[in-house]
Amino acid sequence: MASPVHAQTRVGEAAVVKNEVVRVAASATTQINVGDSLLRDEVVRTGLDSATRLVMADSTNLSLGPNATITLDRTVFDDEHHYRDVAVKLTSGAFRFVTGNSQKAAYKITTPLATIGVRGTILDILAQRGKSTIKLQEGAATVCTVTFQCIELTEPGETAVITSNGGKITIVKANNVPWSFASNCGGTPGLCSTSQYADATPAVIPAVDDDPTGMLCGR
Repeated sequence: MASPVHAQTRVGEAAVVKNEVVRVAASATTQINVGDSLLRDEVVRTGLDSATRLVMADSTNLSLGPNATITLDRTVFDDEHHYRDVAVKLTSGAFRFVTGNSQKAAYKITTPLATIGVRGTILDILAQRGKSTIKLQEGAATVCTVTFQCIELTEPGETAVITSNGGKITIVKANNVPWSFASNCGGTPGLCSTSQYADATPAVIPAVDDDPTGMLCGR
């Protein structure tokens, strides 16, 4: 019989891996390589001078810079290429999020300070201790604090900055924030490009990971 890890649903694949990119289970870590499957409820972490781009079953692309941690928190399939519900938790670090084929209302992105709703969107997100920065690159997004203060981002470059100081959470909109995820792209070929799944049928992973579906176009 398959081990417990192989009984979980495959929800994506690693398309780009630079240096230390690991899956975290309890106190153990396992290196992720290009082509490795991603599982529901999995925590992925990058190390120093490391980066990765993950492609989800609906062709959502998630790029992580150095020292970043992400949880594929919840995924409910509608069919093999669409989610009814997908939640991604960005705990710390720099990220780029590019929506895939699912209905935009299906996506829920969270940081320790923010909840983000997307509408056909490319977003750059920086999660730091006491601060979250969400910069719109394309599309539109609604950014809300955990205390339900919300800002609409509708023009490229618009940025929501959320800070927490002494228990008080504030959110402001800015237009000239110098940071973007692009600063991570130069040293990692393919990190800021996008890929689509060739076939991402939500099947149980076999005991021998022979990747029968081929997964990524052009790989």
